[in-house]
Amino acid sequence: MWIKVISVVVLGFLALESQAQSYEDKRCKCICPSVSSVLNNTDETNRMLIIDNVPPTKCNCDGVILPRVGDKIKGKEQEFCPRCECKNEIRNTTIIKVVVIIVIWIISLLACYMAFLSCLDPLLNKRVKANYQEHTNEDEESSTPSSSSHPMGVRSTDLLNRVGHQQDKWKRQVREQRKNIYDRHTMLN
Repeated sequence: MWIKVISVVVLGFLALESQAQSYEDKRCKCICPSVSSVLNNTDETNRMLIIDNVPPTKCNCDGVILPRVGDKIKGKEQEFCPRCECKNEIRNTTIIKVVVIIVIWIISLLACYMAFLSCLDPLLNKRVKANYQEHTNEDEESSTPSSSSHPMGVRSTDLLNRVGHQQDKWKRQVREQRKNIYDRHTMLN
């Protein structure tokens, strides 16, 4: 079982490592209107998204956008560049990898714990079922003649009588308290 968990974690780490090679920790993300908006052409109305790996000082229209679309907008660079929004983004893929590995590890531990409990449950239920005796209604036991001769039957009916007596006493006290509060506006001591 542990071999499977470790292999899943290692494969996840290797997958993240291979993906990390295609993504950089630092990048420049530029969002610009379509080139047709500058050329007064309505053929294309989608915004452009350009992501490039350039130093932070070159994360602007001149460093990212113009090398790609400069030939399409010749002479209209001053009109096109102010409409572009370029942001330098930095992320730490190492922290992302560590968090993913921790999450996978916790999920695998919880799965192992669930498997352990599901294997343990039948063993515990066998022991509980062996010690369990069906409980019948105590009123039915007290009405049968065999239960009154049995000491447990006498104790259970005596206990029920005492509980019933205490319940009746409590109900009388509650009725008296209500009468005093609502009629006489006094409280019992």
